[in-house]
Amino acid sequence: MSEARHPLPARIFVAVAAAVALLLLGAALGLLIRLPSFDRAEPQPSAVDIGFAQDMTTHHQQAVTMATLARERAADVAVRQLAFDIETNQRDQIGRMQGWLSLWGQPAQSSGPPMQWMTDEGGHAHGSGPAATQPGALMPGMATSAELSRLQSLRGPEFDVYFLQLMLRHHEGGSAMADYGSRHAALPAVRELAKNMLGSQSTESTLMRTMLTERGAQPLP
Repeated sequence: MSEARHPLPARIFVAVAAAVALLLLGAALGLLIRLPSFDRAEPQPSAVDIGFAQDMTTHHQQAVTMATLARERAADVAVRQLAFDIETNQRDQIGRMQGWLSLWGQPAQSSGPPMQWMTDEGGHAHGSGPAATQPGALMPGMATSAELSRLQSLRGPEFDVYFLQLMLRHHEGGSAMADYGSRHAALPAVRELAKNMLGSQSTESTLMRTMLTERGAQPLP
């Protein structure tokens, strides 16, 4: 009778062992799928990838500053909601770009002229706006210190209008960088992020134009 009792535990042990083996095999296959191919060179970040991540981080940081202020101070709940969306999205995008720069062993910000990565070898600028030429120069769409000070001094509906004007100009000013990055970055992830920026900010720009019209205001020149 003792021999008759052994087959069942033995069968259970074999089944468990087989299941574990299949799990280990699946995990190994998953790792192989995730590992880069040794038969082809993986793309490396180009000057466009690096410059885009550095300059767009700087551009986004100002938008986050304005959006944080509007989220706390705007009189209209619709403006506060827009500010919350902009702050959340752009903080997330800054995190991704800074993560890439860290992985690439690159500084968080460029020490050279902004948007220099949007020029060809002959020094000709690309995109819908001119590249900045001096280190520390403001990129297209960015607010000056005086404009930011004025925004901080305002309250109520006047604050809402000026925030919408500054943020609309900010979004539209950064579109040239996003467009160039979406077409010329070497890494697919960078191109995709730039493309997503174009789409989301275009939608937000349309909304801000509508909100300005509803308030009897015009975009800034």
